[in-house]
Amino acid sequence: MRFFKVIFWILWRVWFYVLVLVPILVLLPLLVISISKEKWYPYFFVLARIWAKFILFGMGFRVKIDYDQEIDPNKSYMLVANHTSMTDIMLMLSVTRNPFVFVGKKELANIPLFGFFYKKTCILVDRSSQKSRFEVYERAQKRLNQGLSICIFPEGGVPDENIILDEFKDGAFRLAIEHKIPIVPMTFYDNKRRLSYTFFSGSPGIMRVKVHRFFDTINLTMEVKKELKEDVREVILTELMTDIKTK
Repeated sequence: MRFFKVIFWILWRVWFYVLVLVPILVLLPLLVISISKEKWYPYFFVLARIWAKFILFGMGFRVKIDYDQEIDPNKSYMLVANHTSMTDIMLMLSVTRNPFVFVGKKELANIPLFGFFYKKTCILVDRSSQKSRFEVYERAQKRLNQGLSICIFPEGGVPDENIILDEFKDGAFRLAIEHKIPIVPMTFYDNKRRLSYTFFSGSPGIMRVKVHRFFDTINLTMEVKKELKEDVREVILTELMTDIKTK
């Protein structure tokens, strides 16, 4: 039985990368056109959502979303969620209709083809460089002025498998306070189980998402940044712990 599971997981991983690549190749002319001007980014975002949903559907994942508060399509937000899987990007794109820009690590720009569009459309950060971190704020301000939202996975990377939720970095909360945009916490319950970074793992099934009540930042100052960060983390951690206990 173990032999057949290993074969399945190998094919499963190969199939995932096929699904990532195929729609990029099919949509390539439209993707290139959509990134040729910054003001056309919303068109790129629509294509990115098609790409994301194609992958999730092709992998046999069914998305189920529970909203504590609805996202206003005419507002900008800071979107944050726990980070456990390669599918987190696709799930976030699938959940959120508001055009948003990812803030992510620069290393992903090295992935063939995907990395080209990632570099052109996302805000890249080199966490070892103070200059790079400063530039993130400038680019985020520009995107927010264009009416876009920002998405950050505040753990700063994917934690070890035994960690339920890692400590949060400051960046998302500093940006939200500086730009007075609401923070939208989301809990991704099942991504680690469905397709984690452990190679021999994964299976089709439901991917549940909880969109929690927003944290307003209108009247907040940097003095409460740490408290805000911990409050948002506590919302997601409590949800994850409750889900584990009910299984």
